[in-house]
Formats: sequence, structure tokens, C-alpha cells
Amino acid sequence: MQERSSVGELVEQLRRELDRYSPGGKLPSSRVLVERFRVSPVTVSRALAQLVAEGLVVTRPGAGAFRARPRPASAPAGDTSWQEVALTADGAADLVPRTVDASGVTVSLAAPPPGVVEFNGGYLHPSLQPERAMSAALARAGRRPGAWGRPPLEGLPELREWFARGIGGAVTAAEVLVTAGGQSALTTALRAVAPPGARVLVESPTYPGMLAIARSAGLRPVPVPVDADGVRPALLADAFRATGARVFVCQPLFQNPTGAVLAPERRAEVLRIAREAGAFVIEDDFVRRLVHEDAGQLPRPLAADDPDGVVVHVNSLTKATSPSFRVSALAARGPVLERLRAIQVVDTFFVPRPLQEAALELVGSPAWPRHLRSLSAELKARRDTLTTTLRLELPELALPHVPSGGYHLWLRLPDGTDESALTAAALRAGVALTPGRPYFSAEAPAGHLRLSFAAVAGAGEIAEGVRRLRTACDEVLPGNRST
Repeated sequence: MQERSSVGELVEQLRRELDRYSPGGKLPSSRVLVERFRVSPVTVSRALAQLVAEGLVVTRPGAGAFRARPRPASAPAGDTSWQEVALTADGAADLVPRTVDASGVTVSLAAPPPGVVEFNGGYLHPSLQPERAMSAALARAGRRPGAWGRPPLEGLPELREWFARGIGGAVTAAEVLVTAGGQSALTTALRAVAPPGARVLVESPTYPGMLAIARSAGLRPVPVPVDADGVRPALLADAFRATGARVFVCQPLFQNPTGAVLAPERRAEVLRIAREAGAFVIEDDFVRRLVHEDAGQLPRPLAADDPDGVVVHVNSLTKATSPSFRVSALAARGPVLERLRAIQVVDTFFVPRPLQEAALELVGSPAWPRHLRSLSAELKARRDTLTTTLRLELPELALPHVPSGGYHLWLRLPDGTDESALTAAALRAGVALTPGRPYFSAEAPAGHLRLSFAAVAGAGEIAEGVRRLRTACDEVLPGNRST
């Protein structure tokens, strides 16, 4: 963190001094800058690279750095209004919508303004990420023979084998494809098993990013309610009969957003119901590596108990590492595997080999199990802090289930609460929330909030975030508003 701060400070200082030089004028050498500003050569190199990227400085090998010449004046803006016609013409006849609603995804991807507590984040705070281990893995990967060559289209054999062992059962490396993150894998899976216009059964509530994928592909999500033990099998069977759907998308482990785990007696029932309906189950096993210290033994993935190729399994390294470490896997057996492979090749060719090599280096290092143990303990501590603080400070927000894995809590709001008004009031108070409405594919039965405890700095920030949320609730919740 200190290195990043030094780079930013040096960039600002050099930017202020550029006016001393005429366009094309030579800047002091790197050695002079190191001595003058008392920083490392790496800091000087990174600062100059940033100024080059901004177009303020140019570098010439062997000659040094120079102030860039002024850019030509910008051309006047053109008239893009014609695109409104081109983008919507004959849209009513399209099976696949021509507009894409990404709002349910961007709410957890957008970085809040400085000083705002990030209860809406979907990834680990930098302090929880294995940054040193990832950097070391990437450095080692770059030195591997052939690291910058073209990988096999399905992924590196060793990485496919590692994912297959993690899934368990009879799953083999030959049934695994390496993909570029869970979102990409879900997109490929849905395109492979459901034609445009088809109905797709989804848990209710469920991950908004999956709903966005389905709708942008022209699919029609049909909700199946979830309770504390996961999806309800009787309602799932009813939904298959009523809709003729051939796909069910679920998160059996620490479901997003409820945190529910599919009960042991329901696992075989879900697979049986799907098999009798001639349908696929897309299993999004997205947070298996974000288990809490007190969770006990986890159930196996559904794919491990599926000999008939009902399950298309998705799992990813991203949640347990970094949002930029986008390496995941698709596993399936039977003819659907070739379709998954074909779609991935057409869409992306393959996952860059250096990233796959880095993933192998990371998961094969002693740092990996240490990171997972540390993360497990820290997530439990944060969950407990948030749970305790909410019950003390905001007892009117119902917390029906405390999960033993994942990175968030799912809260029910008092009847009559305006989710949008509360979200806006919270942001004014300095805390970013995720409203519950985008998690429902149809009408929501009540107002909800999802609060992440993984994207904040620690226990102190959790307590401060709840204090700010208390301020927002006092302004918005029914019965708390001043008359």
C-alpha cells in the first residue's frame, strides 16, 4: 500500500512541474528523480509509466523521458442520434432482447465514493486477498516454459485435473473446461442448454447477475421459492410440470442471497425431479472456498453425485482471490460438454495461458491452504461482528438465517419500507447497500437488504457502517420518520 501511495504522490509532483519544460524538453533522469524525491527506482518507473499513459510524457529507449507535445484540439462531437433507430428497428420481433439491463450486476461492481462504507461489495477487501501469493504465482508462471504460448482450448490439463479433484465423485479432467470467471461460465452454460424464448427455472430470490444473463439471452426466468433448507422440491416439480422448462439454475451451497444450504434429503430429490423432467441443473458452486471456520464438513457438489449428466457445474477461484483473478471451470458429461466447449471457443477462444499458469502456481503453493484457513477465520469473525451489531443497533431488521459460509447477510425490512428510499438515505449517511428487489425475478414478497461483510476494511468499519445505517433507518423506516 505504501508503494502505491508513493507512486501517486510522485505522479502529482511531476505533473505540477511539467510546465517548467517546453514541449519536447527532457526531464531529469530516473537516477536524479530517485535521489531528489527519495523514492525507489520502481516508484519512479511506475510514475513515469502513468504519465506516459496520460499522454503527458514520452519515453525514448536510451535517451530518457520528455514532455509530450500538446495534443491537437478535439474535434466537435458528432451526431449519434441515428443509432436510436438502428438499435431498435424491428426489435419487437426479436427473440433475444436488444437492450440489456445490467443494473442488478453493476450495483455490486461499482466502487462507492471515498469515505463510504462498502456494504454492497461482492469481492474480498484487499486486506483479505492473497496479494503476495498471487504476485509470486504470477511471477513464477511467467518463467514457466511456454507460458506465453497458446494453451489447449479446453484449458491446461493440470488445472482441469485440479478442478476435477475439487468437485469429486467420478468427475474427470476430460469433463472440465477452464473458463474466464464464473459470470462467463454461467453465460456459456445457459446458452448451451436453453434456446432463446425458453423458460428457465431459478431460485427465488437469486443472484441478479444470472437473471441478467438469462434475460439478455432471451430466456424467461420462472421463480421457485427457497427456504432455510434451499429450494423446495415439491414446488420445483410443480414448476417443471407447469412450464415445460428444461433447465433449473441453483446455488446449493450458501445460496446468494439467503445463505441457505440445500438440505441432504433434498439433494437427491432435486436431481431426480430434474432427471424425470428431462432437464439440466446448472449448479453455481460460487463460494465453496469462502466457508466459515464453524461450518463443519461441507456437502459435496451435486455434480459429484450425478452419474447421468444432469448437472452442469460451475465453480470459480475469483471469490477467494481477487476480482481480477478470473479463472473458473465448467464441468459436464455427455453431448452437452461438446456444446459448452464450442460456445466457449466461439466467444473467447481460450483463457490466457499466463493466467492459467498463475492459477496452477497459486493453488499448488503452501500459501494457498494458509490463505484459505486465514480467510475462513476472518469471515467468521466479520460475520459475527455484523450479526451482533445489527441485533443490538437495528433489531427491527429481521435476520432469519445466519450462514456459515459466503460473505453477506440477507435482511428483511419492516413491512411498508421503501427500499429505494432507504438505499438513498444510507448513501447520504455514508454507507452503500444492496437493495433486495433485483434478486427477485417476479414480484418481491417483502423488502430486503443484502449486507456484505467481506468488502469492508474490518470490524471497526462494520460497526461504523451499522451506525450510519441506523441514521438512514431513523429517517426512512415506517414508525421512525418524524411527522
